[in-house]
Amino acid sequence: MEYISTRNNKKIYSFKDIFLKGLAPDGGLFVPKKIPSFKQDEIIEFNKLSYNELAIKIISKFSYTEFSENEIKEIVNNSYKNFRVKDVVELKKYKDINILELFHGPTLAFKDIAMQVIGNMYEMILKKNNLSINIVVATSGDTGAAAISAIKNRKNMKIFVLHPENKISDVQRKFMTTVNSDNVFNIALSSNFDECQMFVKLMFADKKFCDEINMSGVNSINWARIITQIAYYFFSYFKLNQVHKKINFIVPTGNFGDIYAGYIAKKMGLPINKLIIATNDNDILHRVINTGIYEPLKVKHTISPSMDIQVASNFERLIFDICDCESNKIIKLMHDLKKNGKFILEKKYLDKIREVFSSGSLSESQTKSVIKSIFKSEGVLIDPHTAVGIGVSDKIKIDGCNIALSTAHPAKFSNIVEKETDIKPELPESLKNILSDKERYDKIPKDLKKVQNYILKRV
Repeated sequence: MEYISTRNNKKIYSFKDIFLKGLAPDGGLFVPKKIPSFKQDEIIEFNKLSYNELAIKIISKFSYTEFSENEIKEIVNNSYKNFRVKDVVELKKYKDINILELFHGPTLAFKDIAMQVIGNMYEMILKKNNLSINIVVATSGDTGAAAISAIKNRKNMKIFVLHPENKISDVQRKFMTTVNSDNVFNIALSSNFDECQMFVKLMFADKKFCDEINMSGVNSINWARIITQIAYYFFSYFKLNQVHKKINFIVPTGNFGDIYAGYIAKKMGLPINKLIIATNDNDILHRVINTGIYEPLKVKHTISPSMDIQVASNFERLIFDICDCESNKIIKLMHDLKKNGKFILEKKYLDKIREVFSSGSLSESQTKSVIKSIFKSEGVLIDPHTAVGIGVSDKIKIDGCNIALSTAHPAKFSNIVEKETDIKPELPESLKNILSDKERYDKIPKDLKKVQNYILKRV
């Protein structure tokens, strides 16, 4: 298995290289030189596998040059042993839609499914190679908590998490800031998520700084995040037990990583009908699918903060694939984005994207209405991100069965959910301590040098 960058399809990297680096040195994103696929008879047999068994098969396809199958088995089983449901995820039916609950991990968000695996991968690679690293990550709410949960108290690694000050929910923040571990550092940046993410990218691009701290990253720009998320597309497809019907996935998304994993699942042979992008008022992905114009606007602060993103990093991976893996085209588009504040996709490429993807967006009032109506009709509490997915599913009428991804537990957004339903969603008993535990984080102004100096003093 060989890897390349979206901005240089000639230079070859190993899985270990791309895992530890996170972002390519040229500013591009790592992708496999060739996406592996399964034969149809193999895919039919997947129907018999447990979630863990399926994850082992998929992850091994991308990482066999670094890990043996037994090592992947050890990593996966250790990662999921403390999830609150037997098969990591649960598929439920509400109204006319199937809901895939992805929030049964330690921090109640879908990010746990990838991060727990990544934490165990780090530990194994670092031990094998006698290395130490410093992980720097930006979060729009859930990534940071999941990463901290996976990395805390591990040897040979420290983690620095940048979150936008006052722009995530209190519970999201407390999942991060109440962790009392010597290798965990939380930074509240006086900014928004896009700028937190930009700071991380600039730190990766600063070769001197990057080398000095031996920097690594676990945002969805890290390819390992993508491959671990592929498994729940396969698993839920067969769990629905309607393999001869068209199945669509509706994914609330901001950075395009979660739905891109579905795209890779389709490329690997899973017969997904349509992938439906669901966005909030920060609707860059919806706009680009409809117009071909990728133009970030000012970020709006919404009740679904994990989607408050206007620069969807993983979209670059999709364009690279759609443009026949021609790096020069990506370089030109990224140059246009930097110079003109936007880029425009040629019609032939936009048409190829539309063959696989549809999209929709939901306003704040519509999102609140979905939370309220689902509780009224089903007696179920859902978080605002899940509400965006369900609301977009109701808007877009596509043949087949729909599976909407439920990405976070409603208790992570208890104030919003309670306001719409008059019911306060409760955290699981084992996690209620975060509401009262002391918080540990440092506030830093929007100044890259100050962030870098903060990190340098602590590595």
